Amino acid sequence: MSAAPTGLDLDALVAIDVHVHVHADQHGHLALDDELNAAAAKYFKGDPYDPTVPDIAADYRDKKMAAVIFTVDAEAATGQPALSNEEIAQLAAEHPDVLIPFGSIDPHRGAAGIRAARRLVEEHGVRGFKFHPSLMDFLPNDRAVYPLYEELQSLGVPALFHTGQTGIGSGLPGGRGIKLRYSDPMLLDDVAADFPGLTVIMAHPSVPWQDSAIAVAQHKANVYIDLSGWSPKYFPPQLVRAANTLLKTKVLFGSDYPLLRPERWIKDFEALEIRDEVKPLIMKENAIRALGLRDA
Repeated sequence: MSAAPTGLDLDALVAIDVHVHVHADQHGHLALDDELNAAAAKYFKGDPYDPTVPDIAADYRDKKMAAVIFTVDAEAATGQPALSNEEIAQLAAEHPDVLIPFGSIDPHRGAAGIRAARRLVEEHGVRGFKFHPSLMDFLPNDRAVYPLYEELQSLGVPALFHTGQTGIGSGLPGGRGIKLRYSDPMLLDDVAADFPGLTVIMAHPSVPWQDSAIAVAQHKANVYIDLSGWSPKYFPPQLVRAANTLLKTKVLFGSDYPLLRPERWIKDFEALEIRDEVKPLIMKENAIRALGLRDA
C-alpha cells in the first residue's frame, strides 16, 4: 500500500466521504454530456451542479471531512471525453488535508489502461480506482478485464464499483443504452474471489440486488459496501440491519456528492436506529481501514 496522504489529519476529521464525483475540470469540461447530466439531476431531484476540485476541497474543509474524489472514464461507451485523472490528482495534491484522489480507467483501454493505472499510483499519488460497469459498458467479471485488476491488486489500491440502479440515463429512451445488469453485485463476487488481495468496494444500496450485496460483503473479507447515492431514509431495511450488526465493520459513509450532499445524507442517517458504537465505524473508521490510510 502506498503511503498515507500527507496532510490528512485522520483524528481531526469528523467523517470520510468515500464517494464524491468531480463533474467539471478547470477548463469548463464536464464529465457527462448535457442529456445525461440533466437526467441524473432529475433523478436526484436537484439542479445540475458541477463543482471543480478546488470547490470540493473548500466545501469539505468547511465540514471537517475528507473526500475521496474521482471522475468516471467511460469515453469508449459514451463518446464523452474523460476528465483528466492526472489533473484531478494534481489538484487534490494541493488540498491534501481533505482530498483523497482516485483514478478511473476505462477497461476498454486494455494494456494502455494498465500502464496508465500504474503511473497514476506511482507518479500521481492516486489511492484507488472507480468503475461504473453500466456506464462503461462492461461486465466486471469479464476475464478480459482481469489483467487490470491484477495490476491494482499488485499496487495495493482498492477498486470501487457502482452497483444497482443508476440515475445516469434514468428516464431516457432505452436508458441511453445503459444496461443495469452490468451492475449486479454478484458479478463482483467473482472478482473478489479471484483477487483476494484486492479491496473491492460496492457503491450504493444495490437495489434491486440488495440481498446479494450483503451476502458478498459478508462472505468476502476483501469486500465493503459504501452507502452513497440514496438518502438513508430510503435504505432497504435489510441493509440497515446488516450495517448495524454483521456488516458493522464493512459499510462506509458515502454521499454521491454533488448530486446528494453529505449534510442531507447525515441528517437522514441520524434518524436511523444505528447503535452509537457503530456510527463512528461507518462515518470514518471503516474507511480508514478499507483505504489503508493509517499505513505508512
